[in-house]
Amino acid sequence: MANETPDSLIPYDEIVQEALRAVVGRVLGEVQASGSELPGNHHFYITFKTGAPGVSIPPSLKERFPDEMTIVLQNKFWDLNVDDHGFTVGLSFNQVPAKLDIPFSAITAFVDPAVDFGLQFQAVSADVAPPAHEEAENDAPGGAERGEPRDVTTSDDGSNVVTVDFGRKK
Repeated sequence: MANETPDSLIPYDEIVQEALRAVVGRVLGEVQASGSELPGNHHFYITFKTGAPGVSIPPSLKERFPDEMTIVLQNKFWDLNVDDHGFTVGLSFNQVPAKLDIPFSAITAFVDPAVDFGLQFQAVSADVAPPAHEEAENDAPGGAERGEPRDVTTSDDGSNVVTVDFGRKK
């Protein structure tokens, strides 16, 4: 009797990533619904891949940040518009206004430092196939034998940054 477990035909890691990105969409949607007023001391750091499909930023920003950039939604932003696929926002860079279109699939991190909350994501790229991986090692410690993620950690500094790793070798 073989102890080999077949590769999952269900893309659990993609499903979890999509669900966590929906958190970002819901939070930004609530801010939009409130007239783009952030409650209390909340503010957001949003990191995204500038070259991801659907990202639209001014060429000068793309030149300065060819791979990834972080924006801050706090005091000076305007025209926040959120839909099922992403958001559009107006921001100022060196006193030059800019419109940014960012799909949720391009986001690699979302942080609200006011409440020590953060999410990290794997960037999604439509033109890159998922990396090849070896057979699952379900007998690893940490609950993997019960189908639980192998490594669910929170930050050592007490913040609520969540990283989910389903054991895919990087």
